[in-house]
Amino acid sequence: MASGEMIDEQYAAIWQHCLGLIKRQTSDEEFVKWFKPIVPLSFDGENLSIRVPDKFHVQYIEQHYISMLRPIIREEFGVKTRLHYAIPNAVPATGSAQTPAAAGALYSQTDTATIKNPFVIPGIKKVTFDSQLNPELTFENHIEGDCNRLPRSAGISISVAPGKTSFNPLFIYGNSGLGKTHIAQAIGLAIKERDPECRVLYVSANRFQNQFQTAAWRGELNDFIQFYQMIDVLIIDDIQELAGKPGTQNIFFNIFSHLRMLGKQLILTSDRPPVELTDIEERLITRFKWGLSAQLTPPDLKTKIAILEHKCRKMGLDVGEDVILFLAQNIKANVREIEGALTSLEAHSRLLGKRITLELTRNVMRDIVKIETREVTVDSIIDLTCSTLKIEKEMLLSSKRTREVAQARQIAMYLCKQHTKTPLSGIGAALGGKNHATVLHACKTIPNLMETDKIIRQQVEEIERQLQ
Repeated sequence: MASGEMIDEQYAAIWQHCLGLIKRQTSDEEFVKWFKPIVPLSFDGENLSIRVPDKFHVQYIEQHYISMLRPIIREEFGVKTRLHYAIPNAVPATGSAQTPAAAGALYSQTDTATIKNPFVIPGIKKVTFDSQLNPELTFENHIEGDCNRLPRSAGISISVAPGKTSFNPLFIYGNSGLGKTHIAQAIGLAIKERDPECRVLYVSANRFQNQFQTAAWRGELNDFIQFYQMIDVLIIDDIQELAGKPGTQNIFFNIFSHLRMLGKQLILTSDRPPVELTDIEERLITRFKWGLSAQLTPPDLKTKIAILEHKCRKMGLDVGEDVILFLAQNIKANVREIEGALTSLEAHSRLLGKRITLELTRNVMRDIVKIETREVTVDSIIDLTCSTLKIEKEMLLSSKRTREVAQARQIAMYLCKQHTKTPLSGIGAALGGKNHATVLHACKTIPNLMETDKIIRQQVEEIERQLQ
């Protein structure tokens, strides 16, 4: 190609598209000063030659824009592309007027296997790409409930088409121990199952920060950036940990912008929503809001019971319904506490050779969580009687005198007398306006029936267990 000949129209169009991408990531002043003067000269499938005003221009571009320019060129011209600079009036290295000066070629590393992986221990080679995912944290091992339905559903959609949904980034937030990491990793594992070649990476924000500092100290920052810009699905856990670290935030901003521009998927977790993040650059917070922010809340009683049952089956624990209910009612904080309670129960049962009973569970749980002590009231006894005996509350408080209803009403009266300090007249008034004599009769009848009727005894004992 003669020195005055311009690049093929097809490649000229590709270069114009590159400039459009560059313009999105730079200010108008930067673009006009550093990129508008560049003229594309030739491209042979692997070597892209561009003309720049002078050597200083080359040095400035490589020093300040290399991390942005490299992935754009590779994405548009091909991953093996090497960039060469032609400087007017410069003496070519080979003495040929047709060979562009290759001052500081950007693409000296075309084989991704040579890129330094920050997850590799120094001195140990690692050929395969490690996603840093825990194989146990799958959707199959995750219990769905009202507390997690939105982020879970969004995650499943993402796993089918990463980067192709409107949930990019997916920002999952909630208090510690509610399962943010589980859902985030489950998405990554589901993606890898569908496409084993997909580059999925899970990393905590703290580890990202440490890798950045190490790379900067060793002078390997370009390798660090290049590695992260290779990722197809990037999962950053506890993004709030980047607060007050402007250097790391700046690097992450560039990586975030690059990946999203190329249609790659980002998944972030945090202990608070984007709007409540402090000491994080506004431009980052704005980008966190681009996709879907989905909250995790503490599981309700039904979900906790389902979680406990699932984990007991997985651990091979023989646990009764009374123990499951007791644990679900007393573990208030999070799912992680549930796992700790079951691990302690398993250890006590195995080491002491004891069956996991409600009594053993009470003793073990005292060391783990604060056991909830609920005040026993006439209303709580009425509610428990109705739920245990499967009788409508309205029916229990009515004047209806069928055997089933009358007996349930007597059981409630007896338990109110046994477990509260409410006078007989107050108990009668609460149970359909009955007088104190009716309550006194019930308090004598039920103990006698418990001695002769096994079903009545079991019903009363079950309600008392729940009261405790």
